[in-house]
Amino acid sequence: MVVPLSNWLGTRIGPTVAHRLSMIGFAAASALCGLAWNLDSMIAFRVLQAIPGGILPVMTLTILYRIVPMEKIGGAMGIYGLGIVVAPAVGPTVGGYIVEYLDWRLIFYINVPIGLLGAAAAWFILPRMGPARTHRFDWWGFLAIGYGLFALLLATSKGQKWGWDAYPTLILIVSGLLSLALFVVVENEVDHPLINLHTLGYWAFTRSALIISVLLLSLTVTGFYLPLFLQTGLGLTPLNAGLLVLPEALMLAVMMPIAGKIYDRFGPRWPALVGLTISAAGTYLLTGINVDMTRQEVIAWTVLAAFGNGLAIMPIMTAGLNSLPPQLVGFGSAINNVAQRVCSSLGLAGMGALVSRQSAQLTADQGALLQQGDLPPAVQQFADQGPSGLYGLYTQLQLHVQAIAYADVFLIAAALTGGCVLLAVTLRKPAPAPTVPPRTTAPPPTTRAAAHRRAAAHRRPGADPRGASGGEISPPEDTAGDSGQVSCPVIAL
Repeated sequence: MVVPLSNWLGTRIGPTVAHRLSMIGFAAASALCGLAWNLDSMIAFRVLQAIPGGILPVMTLTILYRIVPMEKIGGAMGIYGLGIVVAPAVGPTVGGYIVEYLDWRLIFYINVPIGLLGAAAAWFILPRMGPARTHRFDWWGFLAIGYGLFALLLATSKGQKWGWDAYPTLILIVSGLLSLALFVVVENEVDHPLINLHTLGYWAFTRSALIISVLLLSLTVTGFYLPLFLQTGLGLTPLNAGLLVLPEALMLAVMMPIAGKIYDRFGPRWPALVGLTISAAGTYLLTGINVDMTRQEVIAWTVLAAFGNGLAIMPIMTAGLNSLPPQLVGFGSAINNVAQRVCSSLGLAGMGALVSRQSAQLTADQGALLQQGDLPPAVQQFADQGPSGLYGLYTQLQLHVQAIAYADVFLIAAALTGGCVLLAVTLRKPAPAPTVPPRTTAPPPTTRAAAHRRAAAHRRPGADPRGASGGEISPPEDTAGDSGQVSCPVIAL
């Protein structure tokens, strides 16, 4: 919910100041989470932690695109990817060790020195980027998108408990969709939108956001269900389950910087195509999950998928952001983060509903088979042992059902990843976007309402065609080209 306002905040107080304040705020909120005394206080402090946590990625990308030359942006984005992809992959290992051998509160306390050191390093290393002349905050747009995202996320997270056809769930879904539709209307009508939706008119960027959202959904699903099955199905401790998926994180850490260098030299198409294909293959292999699988199989499957993800993610994201003019990179980063977080949350909730339905249906089917005719010899041995034997049979049956349900989830993730290969076929390295001349006044509105007012002023006899802002409207130009930008009138100073 706070990601959409990050671009406005960076303009208001400056990107570097917003970055440092977010780092300090995240460290402080993490300390409060570690001090939580019950569930309610933990939820409240986690909400506080999410505010700077949502602003940080947007400010980081904004600063990165201002200080790194475009010919080296691929390598820089590869290093940036270490934080957004590798860190969550390492989480199960570190978290498992802390929970098993130390205190769970250290999961939050460990962020405090890291955040403070990061803020200090930013103070001494990053160049100063002052605030720019800004405009009134778009409260209506913020409230519309905030409630829309909140309602949809709450409905999908509680739908399984309340029932998907229950009135509270339906009301939240419908009202959330209507609120997001209102957001689109507001952003197209106000002079200074919270998120410039014209950014989505650049097909190269929109395509990149779609592919990255699917890849992060696949990573989220794998990172959630695989460690869960390793603990419940194979009986591993949290630490051992984390160590088993650690090679996946190491492969991502190795491939991210390499993929950035490959992008700088060859562009995004081939690393994206090869990476998506390998990622889909590795995720498909995870459909072989079962209680008898070996640790070597788990490592091989996850490392293969990580190799493809590490090769594809950063070139695709970099190509999308590079297709935007510099003044829209901040909006693009905000849209990217919103899309990734919403898709991951909604996708995980949807997969959870699928797992529950599949588990219930498979359990009923297996139970019906056991009631028909003579029992197989292996099942008869459990039955002869009485209640304790039947309980063991039930446990084995539940693990078998759980493995099948999780395999269906991995199959869907692999199919979605494979479908992205079709979108990546036309990827190309965008030409450098035109720079925007320095402004001495506030930027003129670029929304539909402002364009209509300028057009009306242009048609009036004797009226100044530049309007109140002193700009002039140039004729439409076809700028689709390699960047995927749609044709539209350009308002220039």
